[in-house]
Amino acid sequence: MKVRIHTLFQYLLDTTEANPDVIVGLSLSEPPKLGAYLDALDPDLSLDWNNRSFRGLPELRQHVLDHAGLSDICRLDDVLITAGAAEANYLAVMQLLQPGDEIVVERPGWPQAEVLAKAIGATIRPVARDESAGWALSFDALEAAVTDRTRMIFLTNPNNPTGRLFRPDELDRLVVIADRVGAWLLIDEVYAGLEWQGGRGASIAGLYDRGITTGSVSKALGLQGLRTGWMICRDPEVIMDAVVLRENSSEIMNIMGEVIAEIALRPDRYDPAMARARDQGRANLDVLDAFVATQPGLSWQRPEAGLIGLARLPGGVDSDAFAGRLLADPYRTFLLPGSAYGCPQHIRLGVGGGTSVDLQTGLDRIADLLRAW
Repeated sequence: MKVRIHTLFQYLLDTTEANPDVIVGLSLSEPPKLGAYLDALDPDLSLDWNNRSFRGLPELRQHVLDHAGLSDICRLDDVLITAGAAEANYLAVMQLLQPGDEIVVERPGWPQAEVLAKAIGATIRPVARDESAGWALSFDALEAAVTDRTRMIFLTNPNNPTGRLFRPDELDRLVVIADRVGAWLLIDEVYAGLEWQGGRGASIAGLYDRGITTGSVSKALGLQGLRTGWMICRDPEVIMDAVVLRENSSEIMNIMGEVIAEIALRPDRYDPAMARARDQGRANLDVLDAFVATQPGLSWQRPEAGLIGLARLPGGVDSDAFAGRLLADPYRTFLLPGSAYGCPQHIRLGVGGGTSVDLQTGLDRIADLLRAW
């Protein structure tokens, strides 16, 4: 099995050493400093594993269930702590998908499952999101894509990269569609908690016995460097198979990641951190919204949640060419071309980074390049 690199990661690799002055499109909240957690860290903490559970610190797993609204539905052992949501997705896809199986994915969407499915030899059945309908997923198209050979449906909520949210009735319909053929329904929730109107929606692990919820502390809390995420599933065999598969890759969680994530998810820290992330994200989103409205030919659907969205470039402007010129002198500004998500007429704009990002300078440079194009 050979895993082929996806376009998003290839672009990041190719531009790592470009050293831009400004980044437009940060996809995570302003990262805290280690010092924010020192008062709660035990200096005698062993840097071995947690010595308590291969599934992760029990108190960390309890926080995960509490914040997802699953404490009354799921057991503690339904949660596995992983090296970010990426490992959680990997463990689920690699154990449940076999050559010849079918997997239904959304486009645009997070490309990881599609990359893994190709390597496994599974058949990919994409379903398009409709930009003119606010990036809504076509449920008629989804129903048509699901067959008796569908083993998994992989989605994101909020959608990565458009910020579209599933409504409660849409989640219920997803369950009906998946259950009709006994498919696993995996929903990546890395941006959950950053809804701009209303509260956090229901997690699929609580709605469907073959539902798998994945998430992490990377995006909303800005703790990407901890590499701490999770998988939630009520099927004990899925969790145990993931434990066994992880034993042959990362083996166990890193203790510092677990401990700091547990501290960050404590209610007395989590609630103000999320309030700050929402305030900063909403402020930057308003700036970005106003900017798009002033640029001839540039348009977007304002994200309903999360820190990123896709903006459509003026006609005839290719996203790869635009991002390449923006990265070079005199602009020296980084953004991700929409081609990373199969949308070559779009660019990814983001409102992450909080007060540490010079968003306005980046937007001014985008405007300069659009005028010069």
